[in-house]
Order: sequence, then C-alpha cells, then structure tokens
Amino acid sequence: MKLQINEMSYEVDAEADTPLLWVIRDDLGLTGTKYGCGLAQCGACTVLVDGVAVRSCVTPIEGVAGCTITTIEAIESDEVGKRLVHAWIRHQVPQCGYCQSGQVMAAAALLKQTPHPSDAQIAAAMSNLCRCGTYNAISAAVHEVATAVTTSDGAAGKGEKQTRTPPQSGAAVPTGALALTEDEVLRRQSQSGRVNDEESGV
Repeated sequence: MKLQINEMSYEVDAEADTPLLWVIRDDLGLTGTKYGCGLAQCGACTVLVDGVAVRSCVTPIEGVAGCTITTIEAIESDEVGKRLVHAWIRHQVPQCGYCQSGQVMAAAALLKQTPHPSDAQIAAAMSNLCRCGTYNAISAAVHEVATAVTTSDGAAGKGEKQTRTPPQSGAAVPTGALALTEDEVLRRQSQSGRVNDEESGV
C-alpha cells in the first residue's frame, strides 16, 4: 500500500487495518508521533490528514491511502507550523514534552481552519491531554501565532482575513469506516504486546 507522508511516497508492507501510528513509528522510523493511550483519547498520536487533525492510533492505513499525511517531523516546512514551533519555544510550553508533538499538530490544524480563533474555539479544538497542565501556555502560544496569520481571499484578491468554522473537538478522532472500534484497538494491543513507551522517552 502506498502512503504519502511528509511530501514523500512510501510503499508500505502492512495489513490494511494496521493503525497508521504503528506504520509511522515502527516501519518508517518517524518517532516524533507518540503512543499515548491507544484509544484516541489523549491526542499524543495526532497527525494531519489532508490538513485535519487525526488520532493515528485508531486510524487504519487503508483509510488514508491517497491522502496527504503530515507528521511533526515536517511541521516546520509549513509557515504556520514554523510559527507555532517558535511560539512554543518562546512561551516555554513543553514541560515533560511527551504530548507536545500532538499539541502542535492540533494547533496547526486549528489555525489552518480558523486563523483567528477565540478562547472558546481554542479550548474546543485543543482537546489533547497534557499531564503537566500546560494548557494556559498552549493557549497563549496559539493566540500569538494567530495574530500573525492571515488568509487571503483568493476569489476577491483583497487579502481579507477569513475565518472558517472549526471542527468540533471530537473531529480529531476519526469515526465511522475510517477508525477502528475500541474493541478492535484493545484486541490489537493485546496481540501485539505493544506498551506505552513514555517511560523510555522514545
């Protein structure tokens, strides 16, 4: 199966229902995307699929074949992503840092869809969990980048700022045919013997 990740094409030898996270980390060695809960609850595994924040731990690769996938390794190739990373550093957002790649990816998706989000929109879109409680710093960093982000009106050519309706907080978690069921996720975890690599810092 062919996957388009970070502007590169990869031929992946894996079952169609293999979670995208395993392919990204184990097969391609892109370990910036983290394993957290395995149930699409914490957001540590967040990547962008066609610009939308997706929890890769429950997203089978067959559902993203032909899509444009972006991981944290390539986020600075995008202007918004680059500004986010710089803002994260300026506001000293990371503490332990484990969840932060997913946080940055979720913030990038938000600002792409809503360049000037309100506090309520940030709270709704940034649903990823942070054990260190860096939510205030995350919000401040997102607001800083938002002040510099503008979207030109391509049709009018007037450079007007536009705001598109952001997805609901649950939109970061794939549903329907795209996502594995919770029972299936648990079964796969049991079979594979995979464990949270947080303690190892990988």
